[in-house]
Amino acid sequence: MAKALVEGVKAPAFSITLDDGELVKSKDLIGKKIVLYFYPKDDTPGCTKEAIAFTEDIAKFKRAGATVIGVSRDTVAKHQKFKEKYSLKVLLGADEDGKVTEKFGVWVEKNMYGRKYMGIERSTFLIDEKGVIRKIWRKVKVPGHAEAALAEVKAL
Repeated sequence: MAKALVEGVKAPAFSITLDDGELVKSKDLIGKKIVLYFYPKDDTPGCTKEAIAFTEDIAKFKRAGATVIGVSRDTVAKHQKFKEKYSLKVLLGADEDGKVTEKFGVWVEKNMYGRKYMGIERSTFLIDEKGVIRKIWRKVKVPGHAEAALAEVKAL
């Protein structure tokens, strides 16, 4: 497992296929602020609320110079259905092989009702124009999170 990332270090290099089929590489994002949020699964209650909250503020994120990308291990096709169903405006990255979630250290052992399993820890990384992680939120609680991320983007 990757060593835990901290604020102030360079974000790991990554490439991910977006919901529109486009491959985006972290080096292509230099010069932009990136809000990279990791969530467990498309079309589940918390993940849907989070995606809708980011979508509601997407114009404000864009005005502040930020691109918002949600990442899960769902497929591109599943992301497309999820976006369509809820009219989502955020980009969704399909990390089917788990390389991005592992690089960011969000693929973790979880425990529910005594059952241990591997899954994505809901986390968000704010990356500045130079590729440096400026803010990390781990074990994110969805209510108010998109607004908190927007405030941090504006403060950069």
